[in-house]
Amino acid sequence: MRRNPAKDDWSAERLEQDILLTTVEKAVNWGQANSVWPAIFGLACCAIEMMSVASPRYDIARFGAEVFRASPRQADLLIVSGRVSQKMAPALRQIYDQMLEPKWVIAMGACSSSGGMFSNYAVVQGVHKIVPVDVHIPGCPPRPEQLMHGFNLLQAKIRRGDPPAYLEEVGNVAAKGAAGQRVAGARRKAAVTT
Repeated sequence: MRRNPAKDDWSAERLEQDILLTTVEKAVNWGQANSVWPAIFGLACCAIEMMSVASPRYDIARFGAEVFRASPRQADLLIVSGRVSQKMAPALRQIYDQMLEPKWVIAMGACSSSGGMFSNYAVVQGVHKIVPVDVHIPGCPPRPEQLMHGFNLLQAKIRRGDPPAYLEEVGNVAAKGAAGQRVAGARRKAAVTT
């Protein structure tokens, strides 16, 4: 049998073409980014735009979000679409706490990001005060294309291996260290003495 030097040449260029080299972390991140399970949490007009993303015209399933879940225990993405009232805030937090980890949050629309046109005592002025938010999508209501773009931004964040917002907050608190504890202790002491 004759030896073919062209086929036996395992140069670096040929290795890159023929063999997939990656790390376990990158493979896991790719899998998480392409199999996101969003939870249904539509509160106002933004929810109509969110529903249209699952329609055949936009088909968010091609990006890995096949089914919107009604149970937070089966979801790892919470899309908050619309204004959140003060009475709804504890329910939102409970839903968030029941989600699988790692969990991600998209604030869809001006109302969920900053309270929108509802600047009063009854509406939470930004859902980030209740749950940590990974992606904010502007608009009133944002178009389905904007939600798709926000979803793609979240997927890119997951693929890069960036931590979810709730883990970033834990890291920020740990980074503050003793200085943050001193400030918190001083606030408690001031509250007790007054």
